[in-house]
This record gives sequence, structure tokens and C-alpha cells, in this order.
Amino acid sequence: MARPPPPPPGSALAYDKLLLATGSVPRKLPMPGLGGRCVYLRTFNDALAIRAHLSAGNRIAIVGGGFIGLELAAAARRLGAAVTIIEAQPRILMRGVPAEIAEVIHQAHEAEGVKILCGEGIAAIADDGAEVRIALAGGHDIVADLAVIGIGAVPVTGLAAEAGLTVDNGVAVDAELRTSDPDIFAAGDCCSFPLALYGGRRVRLEAWRNAQEQGALAARNMLGAGEAHAAVPWFWSDQYGLTLQIAGLSDEGRSIVRRDLGDGAFILFHLAEDGRLVAASGIGAGNAVARDIRLAEMLIAKQARPAPEALGSQTIKLKSLLAA
Repeated sequence: MARPPPPPPGSALAYDKLLLATGSVPRKLPMPGLGGRCVYLRTFNDALAIRAHLSAGNRIAIVGGGFIGLELAAAARRLGAAVTIIEAQPRILMRGVPAEIAEVIHQAHEAEGVKILCGEGIAAIADDGAEVRIALAGGHDIVADLAVIGIGAVPVTGLAAEAGLTVDNGVAVDAELRTSDPDIFAAGDCCSFPLALYGGRRVRLEAWRNAQEQGALAARNMLGAGEAHAAVPWFWSDQYGLTLQIAGLSDEGRSIVRRDLGDGAFILFHLAEDGRLVAASGIGAGNAVARDIRLAEMLIAKQARPAPEALGSQTIKLKSLLAA
């Protein structure tokens, strides 16, 4: 069957239910002097353009020490490029990653030859088309063949705002992903939503699994399912053979219990004041932490209150805590 032609520009489409899945765009660096050698990574074409510069002898400056910047740095080093990361915060991965795990990632990058400059602001950028010169607030310059800016993402909310929908760090939705208009839903990077597991705290998650799960949930609810969002947030990153996984919101925890898994792998369990497990953050080679993080995710979903000494013990299986 032939696909129907798209509606002409300016035409109107009637709907019973509407889903906004407008995503997000890279946060722009609000500075003059950014030319064609100052780029952002969002699309496939962006990746291809950056990839052309990731070769031996090329100098790559990365503005931002978050997941985008660090994963790009790891890929660039594997391809032989020289890499400098410039992070304004006191450490890398300030948002959502415990300092102990961020330090492991930091050391791995430095061992691979990446230069990481934390607590460094940018005073000016000059892009003359041949190279980029970044003047740091501390007084010295970084010269690069390409500067990649990775300082976060901004939800795309223009259409929602024009429609008069409530916007609160994204298109605001309820537990069923319904906006302030009962016939319009939103899902993915563009929306903020309440997490029942964390007392209804409103969050916006920039992760592929969240977008995938919310897209399916919104579709079911647009068909009348009436299901509340109940998934535990989950994040993942691979760098130099290390895998970082986080289940839950680590900033909700008031105390941390560490479980060592051997060969440098470990998991930090984050506990609320009432003893509930609210997050688990792990790092190790390959899949060293994957199984335990998955079990921790299930414990978080059950609002379990496992004994701290059991979480920290290498001899007590998390599966037994889940059964209990």
C-alpha cells in the first residue's frame, strides 16, 4: 500500500489525542567567536563531522565534563587524537554521579592521556577557521583543531508554550504523561514528570531508556490504559572498557554503603533516612556490575529497606535480599 502524501504546509490536522515527543537540543555556549570549528554533538551528521577530526595529530578541545564530553574523549583517544577537557565545575560528572565513581572515570581518562581541567571558566573563544583558541579565565590558552561543546541539553518546548501548556523544566506532565491539556501527552527528553518513588519529585531525564519507556507508556495511556509511570531511572556509559551504571537518583541518598566486587569493581548503595534503597551506582570492567545493578533496580522499585551490612557484604547475594 502506498504511503499517503504529507499534508501541505499550513494545513490543519484534527486529533483526538496528541503526543509531543520533541526531544531536546544542545545547550549553546553563550559566547561570541564560535565559528565552524566549534561544534555540538546531537545528530548523526554531527557525529560524522566530528569523526573526520578524530585522528592522530589532531587536537580536540571538549567543553564540558559530562557524559557527552567524556564518551567523546574516550573515542577520540582510541583514534589517536590529543584531547583536553575543560570543565567549569570542581569535578567531572557533577550531576547525578557520586564523587567516588567520578574519580575512577577521571583517573581512567588521565591514564589514557586526556588532559582534564576542572574549575576552569572560559574567558573568550577565537575561531579563525584554521584552529580554535580558547582563553581560560585562569590565564592560559588551549589551542585546538576542533572544539566540541557539551554543556547539557535544553528541552524543546516552543510548540507546547504556543499551545498554552504548562512548562516546568520541560513540558509538564502528570504520572500518566498527560499535559495540562487532557488530550495532549508528552514523552522523552522534552517533558518533566513526577516520580512516585521519590515523593512525586519532578524530574526530566535525558536517557534513551527513559524515552523508550515513556513513548510506550504514553501510547498505552492515549488508548485509555490509565497507567502511572513507575520505572526506576537508569543510566549507563562505557568508557575505555569501564562500564558505569546507575539505577535510581543518587542525590536522594543520605548515606552510602559500598560493596566491593573484586578487580576494582564496586557498587555504592544510596539509602534514604528511612532506610529505603533509593539508588545504586556501580563501576567496573565489562559487565562486572550489571547483574547487581539490575537487582538493585528491582529493590528500589519495591521500596525495600535492606540492612546496610547485607548490602555491603560480598557473601550475601542481592537476589536473596530481593526475595526477603
